[in-house]
Amino acid sequence: MYQKIFLIIILIISLSNCSKKETVITEPPNENKAYEIYKEALDAMNKNEFFFAAKKFAEAEKILPVIEHSAKAQLMSGFCFYAISFHDEAISALENFLKKYPADKNVDYASYLIALSNYEQILDEKKDLKPLIKSRKIINDYIEQYPNNEYSLDLKFKLSLIENQLAAKEIYIAKYYIKIQKWIPAINRLKNIVNNYQQTIFIEEALHRLVEIYYTLGLVQEAEKTAKILGYNYNSSKWYETSYALLNKDYKKEQRLLREKSKKKEQGLVRKTINKILNK
Repeated sequence: MYQKIFLIIILIISLSNCSKKETVITEPPNENKAYEIYKEALDAMNKNEFFFAAKKFAEAEKILPVIEHSAKAQLMSGFCFYAISFHDEAISALENFLKKYPADKNVDYASYLIALSNYEQILDEKKDLKPLIKSRKIINDYIEQYPNNEYSLDLKFKLSLIENQLAAKEIYIAKYYIKIQKWIPAINRLKNIVNNYQQTIFIEEALHRLVEIYYTLGLVQEAEKTAKILGYNYNSSKWYETSYALLNKDYKKEQRLLREKSKKKEQGLVRKTINKILNK
C-alpha cells in the first residue's frame, strides 16, 4: 500500500519536472528591444560613459537579429573597454569578436586594438621582459598580416619603441655584469643587442662596451675588429671616439694639438680681419 503511494508520488514529481523542462522555450529576441539597447549603448558612448556602453553593447550583441549589427556591437564593446584602459576586458571582447565574426570587414581594426591593448600594458613595465616580448610578437604578426594599412604604420613606430626598451634592459644588465667583472654574460648580453637590436639607439654603446671588455681581457684583435665595425657604421659617434681613444694612446695628445692648431688659426683669422678694418 505504502509502496504504491510512494511510486505515485515519484511519478507525479517526474511528470512535473518534465512539464517544467518542456515549458522552457527560448523566445525569439525582440528586435525593437535589441535596437533600443544598442541605441542606449551608443548614447552612453557618445557621453564618454564607456564602461556602461561596453556592457550594453555586449548585451545587444547577443540579441541583434542581423549578424553585421551583432558584429559591430561586439567590436564597439571591445573599443569601449579599451577607451577606459580596461585592457584585459578589451582583449577578451575583441578576441571574441575575431572568433565569432572572422569574415567581418573590421577584423584588421579589432586586431589593431588588441595590439594596442597589449602595448599599452608594457609602458610601465620595469622588470619582466615577457610582456615586452609578447607585445613585440603580436605587433610583428600584425605588420606581417597587414603590411600596408594605416594601422601598421603606427605599430611600426611602437615596435621601434619596444625594441629600444628591450635593448635598454640588455645594456643595463650588461653594465651590471661589467661592474662585477662577469665578462662572459656581459659579452652575451651585448652581442644580443648587436645581433637583434641593430636599429636601436643602444647599438653604438653595445659595440663600444665590447671593445672595452675585449681590450681589458687582452683580446686586442677582437677589440680592434669591433672598433672598426663601430667606426665604419657610426664614425661620428661619441662611442667611436671613446673606443678609438682607448685603442690609441696618442689620441688625446693628437686631439689636443689639433685643437691648439685650430685655435691659432681662428685667432689669426680674427686678427687679420681686425687689421683690415683698422687699415681702412
